[in-house]
Amino acid sequence: MSVAVLRLGHRLVRDDRTTTHVALVSRAFGCKKIYMTQVDDSILETIGKVCDDWGGSKRISLEFGEEKNILIVIGASKVPKEVYSIADMNIAVGNQPHSEIAALAIFLDRLYRGKELGYSFQNAKMKIIPSSHGKRVKIRKLKKSS
Repeated sequence: MSVAVLRLGHRLVRDDRTTTHVALVSRAFGCKKIYMTQVDDSILETIGKVCDDWGGSKRISLEFGEEKNILIVIGASKVPKEVYSIADMNIAVGNQPHSEIAALAIFLDRLYRGKELGYSFQNAKMKIIPSSHGKRVKIRKLKKSS
């Protein structure tokens, strides 16, 4: 199954943190691609740094391609009604207003049934190690080339 996220719109400066978090959650919870209709260089740079340290590939695209499987659409402002008319399903997580980032994480966790939490990212220099107290980060030492 291939799952991708489409971040529809981006209000410069105002949405920088939200759009970055949509990309981080998408990546961490197993999405294969992230599409954005608008993005600024600082977001691409942030995601690039995350992938450099924590592994994985930088699959953010400004061009949207047809997906045969699941495409999750997250709007920056009001989602156009046309999106709802072409969607196979409109999913709400709960019946109260809350963060789209939280909804994305909950949806992906339920979709993958928790398996995404064990994913290993290739080329990771860093990895969080669960612990009962504090935060432990394992740092892989890179081999020096001669």
